[in-house]
Amino acid sequence: MIDIHHHLLFATDDGPKDIGSSVAQAEVAVAEGITHIACTPHANDMWEFNPEKNREKLEAIRERIGDSVTLGLGCDFHLSYENIEDALKHPTKFTINEGKYLLVEFAEFMIPQSIGDTFYEFTVRGIRPIITHPERNPILQKDHRRMAEWMRSGCLVQITASSLGGRFGRRAQGLAWELLEKNWVHFVATDAHNLEGRRPSMRPAYEGIARKFGEGTAERLFVENPRAAFENRPLGDQPEPEGVYVYEDDAGRRPGLMSKLFGK
Repeated sequence: MIDIHHHLLFATDDGPKDIGSSVAQAEVAVAEGITHIACTPHANDMWEFNPEKNREKLEAIRERIGDSVTLGLGCDFHLSYENIEDALKHPTKFTINEGKYLLVEFAEFMIPQSIGDTFYEFTVRGIRPIITHPERNPILQKDHRRMAEWMRSGCLVQITASSLGGRFGRRAQGLAWELLEKNWVHFVATDAHNLEGRRPSMRPAYEGIARKFGEGTAERLFVENPRAAFENRPLGDQPEPEGVYVYEDDAGRRPGLMSKLFGK
């Protein structure tokens, strides 16, 4: 499995405090069956996002763990004005492995009405936003229909693996499963921070999705799509998301729409 949202870098944000903790967290991830980790520290007004320091810390971890897991870099990108302006000027500064995929996180108490315009600007600059853990956002828990607009503009969606088991409460759990039912999810990731309450656990979620939706769906959400993001490649064919697009032909599909959205 490939984890594209993981706070593994030590002394960088609210993840591991020292390199020993980072190494222990990586070892648990490997035991869980995770083969690739995108190290994605926060970028917000609490923690400085410094790509050079992040690379140095990644190399220090890599020296300790060897080739047991493939490490990459990204960012847990908070949608502040300053961050948005910086990303538009430097499109690969915050993205996964300096490609086009960017993890974006909403504030818990406000989502600007103009955020759709921001996502459009990102796509013009070659950035593909991935909305992180919408099932945990209080605003989207009340009304997640706004996500349809963002998906129409090309946004992708990532949910947290442990949400499916109830780690973040029943509302997050219910919405996570609902989004899966509607084919509104493209990635499942750990959003791991530590070995206490925010462990790098993916296996139970993989198995739960495989039981309910089939092995192919689990492979797509835990391996195929994350690998494409990690390696900066287009996503493969995706199932049609329920209620997102306005269809144009008698067969109920907009010709070529999904292939255009996913870069085929």
